[in-house]
Order: sequence, then structure tokens, then C-alpha cells
Amino acid sequence: MFTYDIDDNLYLRLIDEGDCNAIYQLTNEGRDYLREWLNWVDNIQNQEDTMGFIEMAKKSFTENSGLHAVIVFRNEVVGIAGFNKLDQSNHIAKIGYWLGEGYQGNGIITKVSKALTDYAFNYLNMNKVEIRAASENVKSRAIPERLGYTEEGTIRAAENIYGVYVDHVVYGVLKKEW
Repeated sequence: MFTYDIDDNLYLRLIDEGDCNAIYQLTNEGRDYLREWLNWVDNIQNQEDTMGFIEMAKKSFTENSGLHAVIVFRNEVVGIAGFNKLDQSNHIAKIGYWLGEGYQGNGIITKVSKALTDYAFNYLNMNKVEIRAASENVKSRAIPERLGYTEEGTIRAAENIYGVYVDHVVYGVLKKEW
């Protein structure tokens, strides 16, 4: 079981079936907020849909192709973060995250992304960590910028978010730079 302490109030824990209700409630209550930048929100209509995500997440962890963890802040599940993809052959980890709207402004995602970067280099033997964000998503782009990642380029029309194609800015950091 993956658990990673970040500070006295914040840690990551591998998502499991017991998190279904908390994750569904965060998604459902923040649906309009999350929908602005996440194209999967409308696919989560009930707890069974959330459970499908949890099963996929556990499978990717077992296959060593991803790691999805709940973000626990002050003993409450407040979002999800982890590695959407672990490219073992090229030693690249791709960080993804989302946070419930009411938990913004506490530095949570910055701390989580720093911890995941440390974990990727120190425990997973990765050579590179990437974070991608929609070009107009200023809050999400601020995370890798704050952590000293390098802006590597833009992928045009990288994602369809409810009928609108958005560009992704790719940020990366190499182990030797970290």
C-alpha cells in the first residue's frame, strides 16, 4: 500500500474502494468548477462510475503503469494526484492532479507535486517528470513554474474539453536538474 507523508497535515495514499464516496462527493459537489479543465467530469454520474475509476487506478498501480492517490489534508480526502502515466522504458513520470474547489489556496497541489517529483526520482528511478496543463489554465500552470520545471513547448489542440480544443503546455524537469 502506497502512503507518502508530505507534512503534518498532508499526505498521499493509494486510492481504494473505501474512497469511493468521498471522491464521488468531491466530484459531484465541484462539478461545474472541475468541468472547466477536466474532460472526464460528465462521465462520473454516480458512485459506480467512481468505482470504475478506482478499479482502473488500482490496475495501473499493479501493472506499474500509473499511480493514483487520494490527497488527504487535515484527515479529509480533498482531491486526487499521482502519475497518470509511468513510462518505464523511457523513465518518464507524468503528474496529474485535481483538487476540490474549497481547498484552493493552501499550497496543497504545489506541495503534492513537489513530493511526487521527489518520489519519482528517489524511489521510482525516473529520469524525467512532466506536468501538462491547458495553456489558459493559469492556476495549474503556476505549479510547475513555481517548482522550477522548464516549459518545453505547446501541444496544439491536445485535448477536447466538451467541444473546445485546448492547447497543452508541457513542463519537464530532469533528475539532474532537481
